Amino acid sequence: MIQQKLRRVGNSYVVTIPREEVERLGLKEGELLAVEVRPLEVRPVLAPEVAAAFEASWRRNEHGYCYLADR
Repeated sequence: MIQQKLRRVGNSYVVTIPREEVERLGLKEGELLAVEVRPLEVRPVLAPEVAAAFEASWRRNEHGYCYLADR
């Protein structure tokens, strides 16, 4: 699956297909394609050491973090 941004061109919206993907699939210009369009939710992934540091900090300071979140 590729991830691309929706862009506006004139009165239309376009999504481009990277050249590498076109070549990998052996696609040719003018060929009909099936495209599934749906929003993509991208969530950051923490490096394991950062996630461990966060968890340790949360355990030590949960009360303080909750207090600050309510302010």
